Amino acid sequence: MPDVGTITLVGVVVLVVMVVLFLKVRQKDLLGAMMTKRQAGSKLVSRAEYVEGVERMPVALALGADSLYYENPDLEASFDLNRIDEIEYDDELSTGKNIPDNLTVLRLRSHGTMFEFLLEKPEGKRWMEALPPKTTQRPTAHAV
Repeated sequence: MPDVGTITLVGVVVLVVMVVLFLKVRQKDLLGAMMTKRQAGSKLVSRAEYVEGVERMPVALALGADSLYYENPDLEASFDLNRIDEIEYDDELSTGKNIPDNLTVLRLRSHGTMFEFLLEKPEGKRWMEALPPKTTQRPTAHAV
């Protein structure tokens, strides 16, 4: 017969796993609700991951007429489209870290600050059509 300590430990591990699974499912539900809310006034809405350093955060990414929104239950942020200096699509993160083949990186630069989002490849293609790549023309030095 197993001792009480072992049964308690197994019970705690099972409880922790169930809580983690519940939180992941709940976050997906909340992202879905945010996406539904943004759908009416947006050109495009997708599930994405916001990448900051080594952290990856699930977000609802929405393209409105004048703004780009990225939100989750803990974050509400946006860009005015006219304040985005550069838009790139890539197959690796700015850190050089490769990503799985089924993902695309959407990279935005605004006033010297970079933001990266991971999108499923089909969504990345839709975003590229709706929000085409854009680069800032940097002045070149002329020889005198």
